[in-house]
Amino acid sequence: GPSGCGKSTLLRMVAGLEEITAGIIRIGDRVVNDEEPKDRDIAMVFQDYALYPHMSVADNIGFGLKMRGLAKGEIDSRVAEAAHILQLDQLLARKPGELSGGQRQRVAMGRAIVRRPKVFLFDEPLSNLDARLRVEMRTQIKRLHGHLATTTIYVTHDQVEAMTLADRVVILKDGIIMQEGTPIAVYSDPNSQFVGEFIGSPRMNILRAKIDRSSALPVLQVGGSQIPVSGLGELDGTEVLVGVRPEHLHVCDAEQAKLFAVVDVSEPLGSDTMAICMMGEQELTARLDPEIPLSRGDTIHFTFDTDRLFLFDSKDGRRLK
Repeated sequence: GPSGCGKSTLLRMVAGLEEITAGIIRIGDRVVNDEEPKDRDIAMVFQDYALYPHMSVADNIGFGLKMRGLAKGEIDSRVAEAAHILQLDQLLARKPGELSGGQRQRVAMGRAIVRRPKVFLFDEPLSNLDARLRVEMRTQIKRLHGHLATTTIYVTHDQVEAMTLADRVVILKDGIIMQEGTPIAVYSDPNSQFVGEFIGSPRMNILRAKIDRSSALPVLQVGGSQIPVSGLGELDGTEVLVGVRPEHLHVCDAEQAKLFAVVDVSEPLGSDTMAICMMGEQELTARLDPEIPLSRGDTIHFTFDTDRLFLFDSKDGRRLK
């Protein structure tokens, strides 16, 4: 969810760092409401690496085990195992100051792994990394989860991280769960405008429209376009919000078009081109084949599968169709 929605607070409640006012927290079959954080058998990884600068990588990874009084042989064994999983074998003697941001985050993850907890808690662990490192570390984290198969709660504002990493996604807004499900289910079947816009990149187009039942088949009036749709129930003359994803828009001939728009800006990305178009005063973004020639001021005609069209209430954003 977005900033301030309660993600980190929820994580801290699971960890025992925030007091809960109602409800039950279970880890496995164990109710942990009254247990101290140190007794909950969890390990946290934060946005900030929080490494000891004067210690080697090996000592940083094993420090928590040393404080718990584990034997040196056991500590060394666990550190070596974690270093191998995270590809830190050649870096164990280095200090944090000699490492890249991605390597430091892997050390922080190693420190959590050696605990062998029941639950991992990740609090926006990739926020400090540049775009390339974020992609690399996403892959590392997914590979790590496949190797360890430990339950993980991962907090992020980045829907790409949520979509690529999660088995199940929980989307929060103002402390309330808006929707929960598999990434593909949430992407394909959002229950509100908020979820529809939040999940998916680039974000879903939201267009103001009006339902017109003056003809045999109801139509949506969107800008200067009229889109025939079925399954609108008793809605008539109602102003609604139409949601359509940029990747679901396809260029077509004028005779087949369901929408038309004028190119304002084109953004070539190599694999595809983002066309930012205008329908009157409303903006429409389309993800298009890079071979399609685009110039500012061109009129483009679009078609799409009406099953991929979403209707939302214009007042509260709830899903209508």
